[in-house]
Amino acid sequence: MKLTITPARLSGAVTPPPSKSQAHRCLIAAALAGEGSVLHNLADSQDIQATRRCMEALKTTERHQLPHLDCGESGSTLRFLIPVALALRGGGVFTGHGRLMERPQQPYFDLFNEKGIRYEQKDGVLTVEGTLTPGAYRLPGDVSSQFFTGLLFALPLLDGPSVIIPTTRLESEGYIGMTLDVMHRFGIDIPATRSLPPQYLIPGGRRYRSAEVTVEADWSQAAFWYAANCLGCGVEVRGVTQRSTQGDRVIESHCLELSQPGDTEIDMSGCPDLAPPVAAAAAVRQGATRLTGAARLRLKESDRLSTIAAALNALGARVVEHPDSLMVYGQESLSGGGTVDCCNDHRIAMMAAVAATACREPVTLLGAECVAKSYPDFWDHYRMLGGIIHEHTGE
Repeated sequence: MKLTITPARLSGAVTPPPSKSQAHRCLIAAALAGEGSVLHNLADSQDIQATRRCMEALKTTERHQLPHLDCGESGSTLRFLIPVALALRGGGVFTGHGRLMERPQQPYFDLFNEKGIRYEQKDGVLTVEGTLTPGAYRLPGDVSSQFFTGLLFALPLLDGPSVIIPTTRLESEGYIGMTLDVMHRFGIDIPATRSLPPQYLIPGGRRYRSAEVTVEADWSQAAFWYAANCLGCGVEVRGVTQRSTQGDRVIESHCLELSQPGDTEIDMSGCPDLAPPVAAAAAVRQGATRLTGAARLRLKESDRLSTIAAALNALGARVVEHPDSLMVYGQESLSGGGTVDCCNDHRIAMMAAVAATACREPVTLLGAECVAKSYPDFWDHYRMLGGIIHEHTGE
């Protein structure tokens, strides 16, 4: 889908979609609990559809067959369910789309080599087969918290206790906290040591219990409206939970920092998904902003360090890409007039749309339909807030 956005300030009230991160976790825990759970405020984004589809496949595939799990483009679905499939069904055959099957799984592979679990990754298909056994699981903490979440969900199902031991400093620890919170709601408590980084002590032989849970509004998506406000818009964001376990709630403090003049530095290692909206907000301010701790952004739906820089520079911003960081030099406004290739990355499309509000000339987006991955109603909400969008049909 090709769109042209005519610059206009956004105003009005909007409620972001349900938290994708929390919804993944609630769907998995509810499925592990069996019948009886009630989940309110679930999104129907493509990533959530992937988790629903995979949990159904784990439930319905014949017992003597490895389940085939199509994870779409959802990294959470893939990494969460690899250990779960091993615990429930002795493995699975995982497929995906876009760049998903190129994303690194080495922390799991290192564990599988140690534990004697067979795996093969070939032609975009990952086959895993073997027995997940109780014991010690050592993982690097600076790759992705998703590996921790997958093991946290699976290990309580085994017949003995286990421990997850981070071998490096934890990044995105807030996402692990969200996993522990969801597990608690479904009847499983995981104590953590007071060490830095903490170790997670997992009892065996546990059963998930059904629960009734309402999924919170998504701070990751709300972040784009907060960024729009940094750029001069007047959007009221409704429905977000201030005491949320979602780490991306720090967008409020990031935007407060960016509203002050002067050079600044923001560490993205804890909440890498905030890099696109933070970069958009940083492009129009008094001062330079360095976004650090961002190497993992190269392994997302696109190489986000590269695509953030390319998209914002196409709109007249001054962004310099470094191996693990971005340098954004603030300006009074953006020229616009350029074309942004969204690179099949939902967060790049939303970033460009927000940045367009600070442009002087119209902005064209290629592949704008990719927002359906996480925020299917984004363009409807953008129009509702006063955004002026022309959709090019037949192109």
